[in-house]
Amino acid sequence: VIRHRDVRASYFGVIDKFRLQVSEQSQRKALGKKEIIATLLPSAKEQQQQKEEEEKRIKEHLAESVFFEQTLCQPENRTASSGPSLLTVFLGIVCIAALMLPTLGEMDSLVPLYLHLSVNQKLVAAYVLG
Repeated sequence: VIRHRDVRASYFGVIDKFRLQVSEQSQRKALGKKEIIATLLPSAKEQQQQKEEEEKRIKEHLAESVFFEQTLCQPENRTASSGPSLLTVFLGIVCIAALMLPTLGEMDSLVPLYLHLSVNQKLVAAYVLG
């Protein structure tokens, strides 16, 4: 819990940063860190007047900030992705394709015989996809 003890109108809208560092108890090396941004806001009456100004300031500040940096055994720069990884998408497409292939024993297919899958192979593809 972080408390602001000296609340004054002049401090409204001031952006403060707090840094949290995570490390193992037995080691001094930091596993990761995160910067938390805090803004002192006015009461509900005053807040309506200053709301738009604060949102602009916060959005500009958030666009420029780096939120999370994690270091493991080797320092590595990672960028945050907004969607599923490329491996996950590729694996999903392979499983869907496997389920669309004919099952062993189907003779009325234009697909070569070596591409016919067993029921167990299709069950594995369905399990991975699910």
